Amino acid sequence: MTLSRRLLKHALFVASALSLVISVQARADELIVSAAASLTNAFRAVSDAFEQQRPGTRVLLNFGASDVLMLQIVKGAPADVFASADQKAMDKAAAEKVIVPSTRRDFAANSLVLIVPADSRFAPATLNDLTAATVRRVAFGDPASVPVGRYTQGALQAAGVWDAVSAKAVLASNVRQSLDYVSRGEVDAGFVFSTDAAIMPDKVKVALNVPTQTPITYPIAQVEGSHHAADAQAFMDFVLSPAGQAVLAKYGFKPAH
Repeated sequence: MTLSRRLLKHALFVASALSLVISVQARADELIVSAAASLTNAFRAVSDAFEQQRPGTRVLLNFGASDVLMLQIVKGAPADVFASADQKAMDKAAAEKVIVPSTRRDFAANSLVLIVPADSRFAPATLNDLTAATVRRVAFGDPASVPVGRYTQGALQAAGVWDAVSAKAVLASNVRQSLDYVSRGEVDAGFVFSTDAAIMPDKVKVALNVPTQTPITYPIAQVEGSHHAADAQAFMDFVLSPAGQAVLAKYGFKPAH
């Protein structure tokens, strides 16, 4: 079994386990928002602002790799809103008929960067520099289950270095794990979203801004069968409102359009 398949199998196990945890922890009056790991800091702030505007409404946030969150929802984990870090994960959710298609909207955009430890002397000028023998480990999300991994694979393939760099891969279960690997100096470099790199300016530095084959946009949608449909729609409306967009901008996210 390949490493990617083992990781995907593990992701399925994690999805099942977390589904049980969420079922136990969720309260009947809580709005459950499953959101991509890269949204962690921003959505905590968004949720706080939303709760202030709607007294009595409580938001329970569930963060993880977008594909894992999608699998949780497919397997029956309670969720009212799903926010993904790429279109493919949301497309899969739509194909599984676990979201309400008419509610789907793009709400933010991001960019891909190559980061190195803050004290590193490695200063790549191009992605081709990752093929050097002195570069032994490169972290990025598993393309089979993590959006940032899919963007990374596309960028490396376009640069003609996918085979060489993937041989050095340290695959992460989500973008924040890739960030952690770099921040601890466990790898020579890693791929993350620019918003993730920004939360650890003292531990990592951006070496390259990496062009992607497709724009990095974040879709959000109401989960089919939500018991809090009105609150779910209100939350999505807030995310797309000037107030919600201002919070996202504070954390480095760009408008979707």
